[in-house]
Amino acid sequence: MSSTMVAMQIGTGIGWLSHRPAVIRCSLAASRPVRPIRTTAAVSLAQSALPCRSSLQRQQPAQSRSVLCTSSVSDLTDFPEPPSQPTGFDKFVETLTTMFPIWVILGAAIGIMRPSAVTWLDSDKFTYALGFLMLSMGLTLTVEDFKQCAAKPAPILVGYFGQYCIKPLLGLIIARVLNLSPALATGLILVSCCPGGQASNVATYIAHGDVALSVLMTTASTVGAIFMTPLLTKLLAGALVPVDAAGLAWSTFQVVLVPTILGVTMNELFPKVVKKITRVLPLIGVVLTTLLCASPVGQVSEVLKTMGPQLAAPVALLHAFAFGLGYFMCKVLGFNEKTARTVSIETGMQSAALGFMLAQAHFADAMVAVPSAVSVVFMALGGSALAVYWRNKPINELGDAVANKNL
Repeated sequence: MSSTMVAMQIGTGIGWLSHRPAVIRCSLAASRPVRPIRTTAAVSLAQSALPCRSSLQRQQPAQSRSVLCTSSVSDLTDFPEPPSQPTGFDKFVETLTTMFPIWVILGAAIGIMRPSAVTWLDSDKFTYALGFLMLSMGLTLTVEDFKQCAAKPAPILVGYFGQYCIKPLLGLIIARVLNLSPALATGLILVSCCPGGQASNVATYIAHGDVALSVLMTTASTVGAIFMTPLLTKLLAGALVPVDAAGLAWSTFQVVLVPTILGVTMNELFPKVVKKITRVLPLIGVVLTTLLCASPVGQVSEVLKTMGPQLAAPVALLHAFAFGLGYFMCKVLGFNEKTARTVSIETGMQSAALGFMLAQAHFADAMVAVPSAVSVVFMALGGSALAVYWRNKPINELGDAVANKNL
């Protein structure tokens, strides 16, 4: 009997062995001499299938050979605890979270048809809600996540390039080609310079992308927003309207960076407490993000009703090109399909709520905030449509493995 057959018989006998006494003897008779086993593959396979201490008792070539498997009760029961099964509440939260694009679209529709239902979230409440959303993101992160950013820089740098180079330039080009007014052009550029939002993480999950990479990219772009958003807005829109770069930087620091750092610190110092809280964070995040998307739409609803088509075209083009360029850029660079989908979604979906808050706080013309409000709708529509399309398009695992090997 070959060594492979020995391993297979031991492996397939697990169900029987689990009901036998703790000490078990297995005799394997050989009718003819067996040559020495030169590899330990069979033994390793048997050991991986059954937690016992195995000793091959070698006898004279003409005699039979036996395997003595000795196991204590503690050996048979000393397994790591299996991961806890999701509760009904966890499944409920996950279902609501994956339906996030639907909630955003419904919120935007309510904002247009019944503005009073969402406009109660005025400037101060809006800022606090956005800050709490950033805090909730920070609570899901650890210092180790930032180390992973440093250990896996290539896709994150590509996503960073898409967020803060490709998309801002797209905003500028579209504004000029369509000859937008200075206020609308500035608003389009401002929203194109904003970091990725949490909605991109949900869309990546639906699209079977790399969720861990998506979270890391969102984190990297959020941290970088304190410098990149005001700097790029000043460079690209400074000639159109006065841009308070220092004010933009300070607001971004207060609303984005401080809550995120606070969340990470709390997660590092009080992980057990935070672990209990994080069970409800996705649900809170969905509710807050829906309100943060619906409120801007409600506040500019009259403008959207009268200038809808004129405002829709530039924003729709911005998102469509951003999704497409993010994807094809990764394909040209040889990244796998999961990474390409993730970078595409990160490039196409940004924190429009941050753009709206900055526009309200630092620009006198109310029209600067309108593109951010319109972006909410097209970001949700484009991101969810792309995510559902990719969800129904299987990934070539072999191709992804080859792409990973070549990187």
